[in-house]
Amino acid sequence: MDGRCAVDTWTQFGCIHASFSPRITFGLGTDVFICTGSDEVYVFNTQERKVTAVLQFPAPVSDLSESHDKQLLYVSCSSGVYCVSPPFLLSRAQTSPADASSRPAELKISSESLVVGEEGVSSLLLVGSVLLILSQKETSWLLSLYKTPTQAQSSSYELLSSFSLPLVSAGAHGDTEGAGMRRRPVLSCVHSGDPSSTLSDSHVHLEPVLFKLLFGIDVALAKSPVILCGLPDGRLCFLPLRLPGSRLRVLHSLEQPVVFVGASVVKETDPGHAQCLVAMGEQGRVVLMKAIKGGSEGAGSAAGFIEGCVPGPVVCGSVDEHHLYYSTGSDLLLLDLSEGSSGREGQERDEETSSKTAAALHSPTSLNVCGVMTLAAPERNTAGGIQLLGLSVRGQLQRIVLPEGREDVGVSSQTSSHGGRSVRDLLSAIGGVCERVSALKTDIKSKNQILRHLNQVLNVSFLLTARTKGDEHPPMQEKQIRCRAMTRWSRLLQKDSLNLTCVLDNSSPYVLEQGWTLSVTVFPVSYSPSAGGESSSTNFAFPFHDLHPGETLEVSLPLAAAGDTCFPLRLTCSLIFSLSSLLAEEEMTHLPDLQSGCISLPLDTLTVDWLHALQVSRPTTHPIYKNTTFQSSNNTTDTVQAFLNSHRTRCIGRGGGGGGESAAKAEQYSARIRVSSELLGDALVETSDPQNLCIALLDWLLSEGPGGGRTGQQGDKSSLSSSVVQARGPNGDTVKLSAKEVNVGEESSGKEESLSTIEVQVDSSSIAAVCGLHHAVLHRIQALLQRAPESAASTKRVQSSGLRRALQRTERLLPQIQQSRISGVFGDGTSTGQMTRSLLAIYQELRENPLLII
Repeated sequence: MDGRCAVDTWTQFGCIHASFSPRITFGLGTDVFICTGSDEVYVFNTQERKVTAVLQFPAPVSDLSESHDKQLLYVSCSSGVYCVSPPFLLSRAQTSPADASSRPAELKISSESLVVGEEGVSSLLLVGSVLLILSQKETSWLLSLYKTPTQAQSSSYELLSSFSLPLVSAGAHGDTEGAGMRRRPVLSCVHSGDPSSTLSDSHVHLEPVLFKLLFGIDVALAKSPVILCGLPDGRLCFLPLRLPGSRLRVLHSLEQPVVFVGASVVKETDPGHAQCLVAMGEQGRVVLMKAIKGGSEGAGSAAGFIEGCVPGPVVCGSVDEHHLYYSTGSDLLLLDLSEGSSGREGQERDEETSSKTAAALHSPTSLNVCGVMTLAAPERNTAGGIQLLGLSVRGQLQRIVLPEGREDVGVSSQTSSHGGRSVRDLLSAIGGVCERVSALKTDIKSKNQILRHLNQVLNVSFLLTARTKGDEHPPMQEKQIRCRAMTRWSRLLQKDSLNLTCVLDNSSPYVLEQGWTLSVTVFPVSYSPSAGGESSSTNFAFPFHDLHPGETLEVSLPLAAAGDTCFPLRLTCSLIFSLSSLLAEEEMTHLPDLQSGCISLPLDTLTVDWLHALQVSRPTTHPIYKNTTFQSSNNTTDTVQAFLNSHRTRCIGRGGGGGGESAAKAEQYSARIRVSSELLGDALVETSDPQNLCIALLDWLLSEGPGGGRTGQQGDKSSLSSSVVQARGPNGDTVKLSAKEVNVGEESSGKEESLSTIEVQVDSSSIAAVCGLHHAVLHRIQALLQRAPESAASTKRVQSSGLRRALQRTERLLPQIQQSRISGVFGDGTSTGQMTRSLLAIYQELRENPLLII
């Protein structure tokens, strides 16, 4: 091919982001109807090169079809099929004021133009007085035939018949690759006999021999038009229109969505009939159907199906007498179908034609035009050249003039007359290539950005999931991305509440970019049977972006109100990445399944116990209790509580004599934990002073936050000045924490072995507070044991002595526990209060002489 294509941009409709693929069809005279897939149909005048009218429909337009006299236009929407008269509408629009000449007339189509109310209409075709409507139902394709009225003003459309075809892989090929829009099924009508009109995209004329071989001799004798239907599942079906008892049958399967069906290869001796039926698939498969003659005078003829594959994906296609034009979105290409059509008649024609045609399918010619989404039927201009009318992905209506000088044009090239045109064609081609390069650069940049972002996400995912596999990551290894927390009481509107500050620490070499969310789920470890036997949880989500290495993210959330006894609370922290953040907003509209996709990566599980929820009254020098509001509130509360307790004691003394004091003392509960001084000295402070060690232990217990967070300063000797701490629990009851030195020993073989220990004692009038604090202290000591070295062998005898005493104590208490359970089951007269007191006494005795933690 000599020269390059000349591309002229006539108008701009904006970027195409619609539900249906666009469509261009020629109207009356120089009018062209353009559907971009939205709810508007544009009327463009090629002579004036401007949009003259805009038809606005109630819903997005899926297809267009014109009557043979170009007087009626059928438009399919989601609500049904509308019928309008463009000449009448345009004449009415011209009666508008004079200022309307500068802008196109906007004509709103009402429901009065609705002629067929059918949902899900995908394609239309008008054959004579029969309107064919192809719609997609839940499990099948439905092809309906309607009789159009003889009078244009009538709106009565009679349903003649309907044919259904089951869906195959419904929705698997419904979207155009890269465009995100629904692929419209292809409807075309094939005629035989004397042609009454020229070739077009929707109506083609085949030579009688090929028509008979493809559709049968009965259809050929009846001279019935045949409807071809190319479906998104790859099936190419046909239906004889005027043959009684006909049904939809499959002619061929392309195994990929059918994009285009047309006819080509027209001889000069028989200009009205095409010798080749063409079908093209979305992935580039091309099927040419020809009549292969085996002898003279057509004896032994057979239908030959020649298949080939061209580079895809194919977006649209069109044919003329000898060529197939198709667009891949990035380029417009041409296939010469006339190669192999000439040859010797007889036995040798079969192999020669097939080989030449197959070779032609593998050698398409690039026209260097990018971004074409739909094509109208090719035309010849006044100079005898071929021109195409196309709509680009950017919404540009383009006239594409093919270069002259080819043999099939029949015009001799004259260098002097075509010099200026060649320069113009070259400049136009350069502009087209530059536009294509710019589009490709933008696309590549966007994809590289997505890949870089996804690579960061995968690195973070591998980092967080690898530490749970194998032994190469020891349990005490510091996590590079971790969560820790700090608790703090606050007072608002005379109500106290416990708040949690969760800190996300990014010590990894990766950036947590847009799309990440910190998720914190809070739920109680234990729950009350009155709550219905279920543990309720609360989830908090905190989206963030661009958390660089070494940075932290702090978020705050409410935990509990004053008086709440739901402790301990379990907090599960995780990072969630939303896959929808990888794509732009306009791209996400075409991928609804990706909007809910996410990657969830667990981080840490934290526990907020009774020690975290304490409100220490004294001393006030501790760093976490320097808030003056807390001090005044706690002091006032302590004063009121002391007054009420003394008043209650006096009342009890008046009523019960001297029994009031004993009754008050009976309400006190306690629990003790003993820890080796050597263990505490190595883990907490380097000191041998027992008094300092007791203070350091209490300070550590009160300052250790969830997940390693600090609510105080570890090791600060001035934090606590006494080994006794008075505090108030979250339920409002007063508790006391105390620590003192206790020597534990055993005589064996005349030698006395002793071990210096620190005993932590919890005292309170609330059994719930004692149990909760006892559990919290043990949990702290367990964490301390994981970091401490192994104890010396000399202490094993002391520990074994404690184990023997504990075993003897439990053996003695076991019958009492069994008796209480039996009494509760059979109801032998023992009240619930008596059984509770019995179990509580057993619990206190078990905690009276605790095991030594060394």
